[in-house]
Amino acid sequence: MKIYKSYDDLPKIKLPNNQEVFISDSTIRDGSQMPGIVMNKQQKLKIYGFLHEIGIEKLETFVFNKRDRAAIKLMFDYGYEFPEVTGWARAVSADIDMVLEVDGIKEVGILMSVSDSHIFDKMGLASREAAEEKYLDALQYAVDHGLRTRAHIEDMTRADNYNFVYPLIGNLLEIDPNCTIRLCDTVGFGLPFISVDEPYGIASMVKHIKDELGAENIETHCHDDFGLAVANSLAGYWYGANWSSVTFLGIGERAGNAEMEKLLVFLTERVEGFDKYNLESISKFARFMEKEIGIRIPRNKSVVGKNIFAHESGIHAAGVIKNPFTYEPFLPEKVGGERIFLIGDSSGIEVLRYKVQETLNDLMDVDITINKNDHRLKAIQTDIHKLYDREKRVSCISDEEIRAYVEKYFLFESVVKRDMHHEDGYSNEEDER
Repeated sequence: MKIYKSYDDLPKIKLPNNQEVFISDSTIRDGSQMPGIVMNKQQKLKIYGFLHEIGIEKLETFVFNKRDRAAIKLMFDYGYEFPEVTGWARAVSADIDMVLEVDGIKEVGILMSVSDSHIFDKMGLASREAAEEKYLDALQYAVDHGLRTRAHIEDMTRADNYNFVYPLIGNLLEIDPNCTIRLCDTVGFGLPFISVDEPYGIASMVKHIKDELGAENIETHCHDDFGLAVANSLAGYWYGANWSSVTFLGIGERAGNAEMEKLLVFLTERVEGFDKYNLESISKFARFMEKEIGIRIPRNKSVVGKNIFAHESGIHAAGVIKNPFTYEPFLPEKVGGERIFLIGDSSGIEVLRYKVQETLNDLMDVDITINKNDHRLKAIQTDIHKLYDREKRVSCISDEEIRAYVEKYFLFESVVKRDMHHEDGYSNEEDER
């Protein structure tokens, strides 16, 4: 019989292709295009530092203006091997030349829009053939100038893949067999299910690019318009992709991108073989993005929300106090988080006892254990229930309020006269019972 009572008891799953997989970050490239977000070079450098601490393999950046190039120079001055700084370009030689002008960049990602809407409406090209010629020429130019390449196949989940995109990818691989083929789910139409074929099926597209076209390096770049960016990124890994392009907190245009922190936690906690990533700075990274970049993080956001390890419900809090495994999928310290117990209208006596003990220990600097049947504890609970019964309290009880209750019922009553009664009807005579 299998018993699952601790994190170590749970088995980890395996990638079916047993391939080594990597992460490419686009926080300061795609993420910076989020409306209202402007990153200065010092902020980009700080993000680079966090990515280094985590162990992310690549970072993607623009090189178009002076401030972009200044930030890149500062990154190179750090002397880190990872994340590798890579460039981004449209499929024109002038953009690729700008990448070539930046000392130290060895790889360029080239944008190749493949849906008819992008080819005809956005770019105003006359035909698919004209688009293909443009993309092949750009890749050849990059290869001829010594750059490693990534082909960003934009809007592939709304394109005619069998008749246009797959033949294009085959021709790209003839020019550069090591080219990383980035499958871009540009507006989130992709689906992670293996039974779904093109244009939506992320799994089937990855399998085709790997098995039929022979690509060695495949990357997903998924947007979250339908809330499936992380699921689609994982589907990519599951069916043969070895790279995923993400942003921290999922920032980016519209609904944003696949969230790096979610992907990282899933890989490190649920999948075998991902000890290479260190997530201890994740929470600190999130607070930086919130304070310095202006990203508003919902309290209940997975991995980094302030409520992720906060417990108020009586049943839940009591379970976590006895064994965190009961209601926490992973320990908070794994991502640099902190467990918090809150007192609210759904809290029970066990979490209140925990908070009172914690407060007493802090006030008196000794270890004190309170019996859950202690009448003073019951008195505090009654006072708190009165607040909510009046339906005027809409927030949790703060630590400062808990401290005041502890001082009132546990510290001060021992020095008042035995016949002195409190306004709420509580008497010190009850101490003798």
